[in-house]
Amino acid sequence: MRVVEVQHNSLCKGKDSDFPWRCSVRSSSPLLGGADQGREDYTQRMTDERVVSRTVAQSQAERSEIIFPADSNALGNLFGGRLMQFIDLAGAVAAVRHCRAIVVTASMDHLDFVAPVHVGDLLILKASVNRAFRTSMEVGVRAMVEDARGQTLRHVSSAYVTYVAVDREGKPMPVPCAIAETQHQKRRFADAGRRREMRSEETHRAREIRAALETGWHV
Repeated sequence: MRVVEVQHNSLCKGKDSDFPWRCSVRSSSPLLGGADQGREDYTQRMTDERVVSRTVAQSQAERSEIIFPADSNALGNLFGGRLMQFIDLAGAVAAVRHCRAIVVTASMDHLDFVAPVHVGDLLILKASVNRAFRTSMEVGVRAMVEDARGQTLRHVSSAYVTYVAVDREGKPMPVPCAIAETQHQKRRFADAGRRREMRSEETHRAREIRAALETGWHV
């Protein structure tokens, strides 16, 4: 069975980029049988389809939605929660295309509602993997309203969503490197590393707070 490993302290090189990741494939052949055979067959299929790296362009995704009254609030604007759902779905498609595995949403941060989306608007969402880590990926999603007649775009929302690749048992699994090629992709790659550091610090602090507090509401 081939297992893809992503490690630090070496280079994973793309056509126009050098990044501090090493992607390697190690081989093993465990002897499994009985109830474990189905899981082993699935893992074998998943790892056989895995590659060392993929470019950002290979996994980019786009989603289009026409906004109907059922999606709106009393002011005729798209519900914020509905927009979050669209963002999550668009981001998940990009994440799945990158890792070729099941993904779960780990966090959504830096979600900005820049402008309202009205009933009848054509909403376009584009998502791309900003950076891949060991088992997780940060996906950037940008939402725009397209005026088909005027052929213009209006920015309405942006978000960064983190997804984790998992196997059939829900256990995290390694993902390929993300190779940034354009200047914008390289900038987002670097920014994603800084956001990960901030998220890690905040997650550690939140865990300490939860451990110190008793069960119940704290208002």
